[in-house]
Amino acid sequence: MTISIWRYSHLTLAISSFVFILLASVTGIILAFEPILEQIQPYKMADLDTLSLSETITVFKDTYPEVIALEVDANEFVLASVITEEGESLSGYFNPQTAVFLGEKPEASTFFQFVTNLHRSLFLKSTGRFLVGFCSFLLFLISISGAVLVLQRQRGFKKFFAKIVNENFSQYWHVVLGRWSLIPIIIITVTGVYLSLEKFDVFPNIKSSHEVAYETIAATPVVLINNFPALQEVKLSELSSVEFPFSDDVEDYYTVELEDRALLVNQFTGEILSEVQSPLTSVLSRLSIQLHTGKGSIVWSLILAVATINILFFIYSGFVMTFKRRQSRIKNKFTKNSSTFVILVGSENGSTLVFANALKEQLMASGHSVFLSELNAYATYKNVEHVIVMTSTYGEGEAPVNATNFLNLLNTVPQDKSYSFSVVGFGSLAYPEFCKFAFDIDVSLQQQGKQQLLPVCTINDKSFSSFEQWVGLWSKAVGLTIVVPSSSLDVKPKHLKEFKVISVTASKDNPDDTFKIVLKPNKRLQFTSGDLLAIYPKNDYHERLYSIGKLHGALHLSVKLHAQGLGSGYLNALKKDAIFSARIIENKNFHFPKKSSRVVLIGNGTGVLPFLGMLDQNTKNIPTYLYCGLRNQQSYALYENELNASLANGHLAKLHLALSQEQGKVYVQDLLLRDVVFIFETLSMGGTLMICGSLAMYQGVQSVLRQLCEANKTDFESFRHLIKSDCY
Repeated sequence: MTISIWRYSHLTLAISSFVFILLASVTGIILAFEPILEQIQPYKMADLDTLSLSETITVFKDTYPEVIALEVDANEFVLASVITEEGESLSGYFNPQTAVFLGEKPEASTFFQFVTNLHRSLFLKSTGRFLVGFCSFLLFLISISGAVLVLQRQRGFKKFFAKIVNENFSQYWHVVLGRWSLIPIIIITVTGVYLSLEKFDVFPNIKSSHEVAYETIAATPVVLINNFPALQEVKLSELSSVEFPFSDDVEDYYTVELEDRALLVNQFTGEILSEVQSPLTSVLSRLSIQLHTGKGSIVWSLILAVATINILFFIYSGFVMTFKRRQSRIKNKFTKNSSTFVILVGSENGSTLVFANALKEQLMASGHSVFLSELNAYATYKNVEHVIVMTSTYGEGEAPVNATNFLNLLNTVPQDKSYSFSVVGFGSLAYPEFCKFAFDIDVSLQQQGKQQLLPVCTINDKSFSSFEQWVGLWSKAVGLTIVVPSSSLDVKPKHLKEFKVISVTASKDNPDDTFKIVLKPNKRLQFTSGDLLAIYPKNDYHERLYSIGKLHGALHLSVKLHAQGLGSGYLNALKKDAIFSARIIENKNFHFPKKSSRVVLIGNGTGVLPFLGMLDQNTKNIPTYLYCGLRNQQSYALYENELNASLANGHLAKLHLALSQEQGKVYVQDLLLRDVVFIFETLSMGGTLMICGSLAMYQGVQSVLRQLCEANKTDFESFRHLIKSDCY
């Protein structure tokens, strides 16, 4: 519920202030270049941090018969008003070290004046100032709500700048640029609000006045200006302005305005006659102007310009994401009580709904009544026979925005008719809590006594091939023939890299028609054992995934050649030195643990190969045990050399081999039943179980583990975080 509040607040604020923020951003981008144009003028002649005010005043008084005033502006240009020997008035920029006149101060650009007035008040005077200030406040709230959403997405402050999965252009850059622009935008908005409030006299107008006892002002002893202690201590970088005495009268003095205080200095003795601190409002006003406009700093002006350009992009990308969500709104031909199939969707940005709609259309085309709804709208369904749950996971394994109340509804909404169910989880393997909410739903539905038709299917990165495989399994389980056309989910692959074939074994040499292929990326690429290689056999969006084993820096795959296999046939046809494009999918949830008391690897068939790479990585010799299921000795020969090497160097503590065709149909789950004490001990001590291979094997292992927990009166779910799997 918290997620939806922040998301809706973020969207509502953006929509309500869209026009004003757009105008303020466009004019702000233009105005960001005004300080830059000022800074590049050739009037900055000295390092004002080392030059004292006493030195500068001395130079000016020695050069000109009369000096009226001196000023240092935001660009650290020195301005002065003097009377020359010829009696002429001279005003403009001067060299503070030599008092040489550099040039007149140019008149303000009429263009920038126009843009400034538009930016400040929209030419609506006080009303416009209020609207601009109010919209600055709304933009501040938008920034804060956006930051909260990123924190929820990234799972806390520590991971605020962690990697973002590039699901689509608008969403990815909305988050990435939002993180980097957050501080500048907050500064822009806070200072904008402050300056607006200041114009309406919201803050107390505190004026500090000097009190001088004129009868006590002394004209002696006379000290040279260059030796005035008060002026020697003031560096020109601290100076705002100085007014020179009008005459040689003892009651006339130097009025020095600094950033944080004002001084009155005796023109003869250098004594400080009065010193008052600048009120806090003046300091804040000066600081707000500098931070809001960028005056005096080319770097900060550029940062402001980039941040303001990003605001325009946020407007664009935010509305693109909103329109996409609206386009994926749910429309039903059948009512909830007349439908035999109910599809429930949990989605943060609407992408999961695309898959749900595709399935719904095919079911309806086959003559079935289907009702599609959000998980939060779960209700009583009078004629339901099958329920399909399709959901993404948000943040730290939380429900997406339209599914936050589903688990509660599941316990309170009665169903008069029993139904079977299947759960499909959508997500990215780059996130640790990959599809966790889908597993939570699956457990809750089983606890409700509903019939689980299939184990949870997890779909990484909106993979069409994974969804296609699940549709095939599900339709077979319910006695239908459903095919989802690929055109309904046309997603082009991204981040493709080139790989070179180092070697390929012949599938005919293995009785299982299994072959090994070794690849190397043409460019430096980060990957590790357990990650996935996505290939595109038809050079389109049709993706096939294979688990990777990393050995000696190369990428190893073990692939079973199927008669009509699109992916396996493509890889098997590759020759040595061939080049093809694919992409690596990081699979953090299936990496070998860096720290664990014990690791048990359970694999069969081609699922054994990723474990070869993990064993090669086990340089710390974490006690690791492999339960390996293959058909016969010839199948084992494909991996024998690497496993023997791991046993010899201590990376593998023990190998348990199940050869189903030679040992009387003994499978890995049978070996686990044999070693139940050891397996339960591993889980109890916080060890790690990793499962890779076929779904049938995975289901068998899950069954054994549940029996094991029941026998020891332990909740299986308490061990789920210790079990990592990659099955297909």
